[in-house]
Amino acid sequence: MKISPARKAAFEILNRIDSTRAFSSVLLPEYEENLATNDRGLCHELVLGVLRRQIYLDRVIDHHTGAKRLDHAVRNSLRLGAYQILFLEKIPAYSAINESVNLVQMAKKTSAKGLVNAVLRRLSEKAPELSFNDDVERVSVETSHPRWLIEKWIDDFGFETAKEIATANNEIPRAAFRMTARGKNAPTGYEKSTSVDGAYTTTSIDSSLRQLADAGEIYFQDEASQLVAQIAASNMGERFLDVCAAPGGKTTLVASHARGKLLVAGDIHASRATLLKATCKRQDASFVNIVQYDAESELPFADESFDTVLVDAPCSGTGTIRHNPEIRYFLESGDFAELSTKQRGILENASKVVRPGGRLIYSTCSIQTEENEVVCREFLSQAEQFEQSTSSAPTRFATADGFARTFPHRDGMDGFFIAEFRRQNR
Repeated sequence: MKISPARKAAFEILNRIDSTRAFSSVLLPEYEENLATNDRGLCHELVLGVLRRQIYLDRVIDHHTGAKRLDHAVRNSLRLGAYQILFLEKIPAYSAINESVNLVQMAKKTSAKGLVNAVLRRLSEKAPELSFNDDVERVSVETSHPRWLIEKWIDDFGFETAKEIATANNEIPRAAFRMTARGKNAPTGYEKSTSVDGAYTTTSIDSSLRQLADAGEIYFQDEASQLVAQIAASNMGERFLDVCAAPGGKTTLVASHARGKLLVAGDIHASRATLLKATCKRQDASFVNIVQYDAESELPFADESFDTVLVDAPCSGTGTIRHNPEIRYFLESGDFAELSTKQRGILENASKVVRPGGRLIYSTCSIQTEENEVVCREFLSQAEQFEQSTSSAPTRFATADGFARTFPHRDGMDGFFIAEFRRQNR
């Protein structure tokens, strides 16, 4: 039974995502570390490709199986085969079919071999023409986003923008990176960002970039995330706090502008605090003070003790679906209200440690209004000593109500929200 290492790894990753709700960004490096270069590329393409097209692939599979209930392993073998047949022209259909059949045998689902073989052979002959009840269903299936999420975006942004967001989420994003304090010379041959100072982008991560990253001389970080950190670093004063800081990308970017100042960064779990400390050490920012705490409770600092406080709040991550396509399948419609409550609590706790005249910055990597504008409006309605500041982001990102937003479909970067507040002087 012959199965390529790339397909075997992709199959195992997809099964683990289904069974444990693990993230592809965590599992892919774990498996790719043991693969040859060519196999790494194929494994990466298969996993992310299947996740980006999962609802469409399932609709195609159901067309040929009568929507029969399938074991996860059987369905993932079919998804892998269907993705290769429908989207990867360089892979022969017979290869995709044979290895998918072997995958179900490897998973001890021998009785499904005939089904997998028959469905994929039909697909290799002709892709089915799917029918839809309405335009929302068409967008949902063709872009592989749950219908309820498409409907939510339509309510917030309108039909055309919702469609553009969903379409952009399935495009392969450019990789973004920046120099660290350890980096000596900026790498050549990569595009400088037109939106964020100091950011570079590339269509693919080559071996030279991997070596620089391994040496701690560059750090891979989306342009939007870098933008948040740059805003926080501007006019930061002498005492800075990053409330929800792990893994440390924003903390270390701020630190590169703040040697000789007091920087504190923390997170809730010991593992995240350890990761944060390692990121700082790797970028020659060990002077950052790392603290473990629960930001939903009272912070372990004196009131009014920081000049600038950044709250990059835990969120749904809907602005990062380009990089983490499985997020769309993990979310449920009630999650946003629950997250909004948590975010508002963290923001209120963080506001207590901002000095008079100091800055409070709130950001998320979500595009949901409940996690962004709604949180900010409710915060301002209760925190009378705070006022909204005019956004210091480039004007192209400014919203009509004084906040800042980035969008994948419009800006070619992750979807982030940024709000800036100032505590009034007494």
